[in-house]
Amino acid sequence: MKRTSNPSKPTRPPARRKRRHIATPRRTTHRFLGHGLPGVDASSLGGKLIVVEGADGSGRSSQIARLVEWLEATGHATVQVGLKRSNLVSEELDQAKRGNILSRTTLSLFYATDFADQIENRMLPALRAGFIVLADRYVYTLMARDLVRGMDEAWLKNLYSIALEPDAVFYLNVSPENLVQRNFAKDFALDYWESGMDLGLSRDMFDSFLIYQKRVEQQFHHLQKSYKFTIVDGNRPPDVINRELQRMISNLVSGK
Repeated sequence: MKRTSNPSKPTRPPARRKRRHIATPRRTTHRFLGHGLPGVDASSLGGKLIVVEGADGSGRSSQIARLVEWLEATGHATVQVGLKRSNLVSEELDQAKRGNILSRTTLSLFYATDFADQIENRMLPALRAGFIVLADRYVYTLMARDLVRGMDEAWLKNLYSIALEPDAVFYLNVSPENLVQRNFAKDFALDYWESGMDLGLSRDMFDSFLIYQKRVEQQFHHLQKSYKFTIVDGNRPPDVINRELQRMISNLVSGK
């Protein structure tokens, strides 16, 4: 005998799959630092570009890793970019730096090529898709380094006029004395270029590092007057810094 359903008992509708919500940052109007890239309308980009600047040993990369984890846990899609990550010239740049013989202009143009490739092939597509792009250093580091090496500021601003103006820039300012301790504790050595050894500041690498990093710090404070980025005290504990960054970024993505 065929069984019939009880008409008095309501049937339960099929369960719907829960869709993961992807948060969309509030739209802002982007613009380039200068003349920009031909054929690119920066105002049409919908994502956010957040930059964390700082010397090697400032805790910059660790902070970005924590920010990515936090942002993605709250539903924000992210993409990471940084120096020497271009598919076009990153390997060649590393090889050239190992020889310690690059002129200041060649070094500057190498980094500018690396940056141009990333902005065209990684940053712009991600921003068009509404992603949050986190940059582990940006053109401000490149400009500060080049200014210490005596490059013309007007020439540098023209070179990096293709760069997008970030929605936020956080410079982790750490004293040179702390930087030298952190770098040596991590690698038991100091980097030739990050010590400014090409400038002949001192025959002693430790002394050269301290002098060079102090000059880079001075240039960041100089650039901050023009570009108005946020200077963050990087000498504090990482958890304290991360909470501060999260608070500022949360206000940014929510449009506050």
